[in-house]
Amino acid sequence: MPLIETESLVLKTYNLAEADRIVVFLTRDHGVVRGVAKGAKRLKSRFGSTLELFSEIDLSYFQKEERELVSIQKAELSNSYFLEAADPAFLNTFSYISDLLLQFTPPSDPNERLFRMMKACLAAASRDRSGLPAIQLYFELWLLRLGGYLPDWSWCDDCKTAFGPQDEASLRGGFQLHCDRCRKSSGVMQVSPRHREMFRTIQTLPPKDFITWAADRFADINDLSTVMKRLISQVLGKEHASSPPTELAKRNAI
Repeated sequence: MPLIETESLVLKTYNLAEADRIVVFLTRDHGVVRGVAKGAKRLKSRFGSTLELFSEIDLSYFQKEERELVSIQKAELSNSYFLEAADPAFLNTFSYISDLLLQFTPPSDPNERLFRMMKACLAAASRDRSGLPAIQLYFELWLLRLGGYLPDWSWCDDCKTAFGPQDEASLRGGFQLHCDRCRKSSGVMQVSPRHREMFRTIQTLPPKDFITWAADRFADINDLSTVMKRLISQVLGKEHASSPPTELAKRNAI
């Protein structure tokens, strides 16, 4: 039973008994890990404030075979988002993001790219909290892409004609796009060139640069995030209850 050491992010915590806590981590080397922090609720706990939500820590733990919960030995804080998490918008956005991540990611399945993305999203939102809707959309789209669920919006799914810069498109079942010539019914969502540009741009920029790029595109962020939420619900086979509602969703525009 070797000691495992890895860089980690705290995603969730739960109380256990009177003094202990269950902590859910996203680790760089071992994926999602759930562990018990003995005595973490005591005033003079050796863990101190290192297990606050979204903290970046250097984690050390033991894991026994056939046991889901690891035994947390040490957690050294390298970066804290304690002040940011006091903002309800920040807390709600990243709680939603953490829930999504846990539903899409099997336990102990390493994904360094996902770890780096989560870390970059936290850093970007910390610098500019007005960009929280953009970060939420960014994560939704990239989570679908990394899972292999993101559709290709570069051409019509019927006739396979590539969309030009000014071409309108419509969204149908399966979340594929169809050109106006192949559109078979009214009442489907129109996907404008602006939506497709944002769809492409998210996949080419880091989170902090996407916040800057999308600073004055709130309506398009809401539109595209609503589509991503519908696709996420289809992938999960259920509505994601903790999803923060977008303005577009409130208006039932889609």
